Amino acid sequence: MTKTPKIESSWLEVLEDEFQKDYFKEIKQFLVNDVEQWITIYPPMNNIFDAFKYTPFDKVKVVILWQDPYHWPNQAHWLSFSVPKWVTPPPSLKNIFKEINNDIWWFFEDNQKQLNWNLEKWANEWVFMLNAILTVQKWNPASHSKIWWETFTDAVIKTISDKKNWVVFLLWWNFAKSKIPLIDTFKHSILTSTHPSPFSAYNWFFWSEHFSKTNKILKEMWKDEINWRL
Repeated sequence: MTKTPKIESSWLEVLEDEFQKDYFKEIKQFLVNDVEQWITIYPPMNNIFDAFKYTPFDKVKVVILWQDPYHWPNQAHWLSFSVPKWVTPPPSLKNIFKEINNDIWWFFEDNQKQLNWNLEKWANEWVFMLNAILTVQKWNPASHSKIWWETFTDAVIKTISDKKNWVVFLLWWNFAKSKIPLIDTFKHSILTSTHPSPFSAYNWFFWSEHFSKTNKILKEMWKDEINWRL
C-alpha cells in the first residue's frame, strides 16, 4: 500500500481525509507486519480497494454490505459475497441466486449449471459490494476485525449517506443491520433480512424479494434498474 491507496478518483475526493488519519496508518502498519511475517492476506494487497475501483462513488445506486472476505484459498474476492470466475461458490452465494430465481420469475436458471459466480458485473451496474472489514488472514476468519477497518468503512457508509441521495442499502443479517444508524433513512431506502447462509436463509432471506424491490425503488427514482443476470 502506498501512502495514499490507489483508488478511483471520485472516492479519493470524498475519502481523502480518512486516508490521512492515524487509524489508517495503523491499518497499513498491521498489514505490512503480516506480510513481513509471510502471513497470507486475502484479497491480495493490490486488490484491497478494487470494490471502489469497479463502482465509482459518483455512480453508486445500491450498496450490499457484508462482514469480511472469504478466508479460504481461491475464494477470496474484493467484492462482498463474490468469488473469482470458475471458483465453486459458497452456500450463501448460491442462496443469493436461488432468491433471485424465486424473486424475478423471468430470471429462472439452473444454478447447478452456472459457472460464473463473480459479481463484478453487478459492480459495473453500480452496485457497491462492500466488506466492512476489507482484509483477512488465510484460514483465519475475522482475523482483521480489530484493526480499524470498520472505522474506515463506517466512514464510507456515512459518506454515501451524507453526500448522495436515494441509494438502496441491502443489509442482510444483524452485523449489516448494525450499520443502520449511519444511514439517513429520510434520503435512502434500506431493505433488511436474515443472512443468506443455509442456517438462516429460510428465516426470511428467501422470499424477501429484495432484488425486485430494489429495481422498483430505482425505477421510482428515475434510475436504471439492475440487471441481476450474470
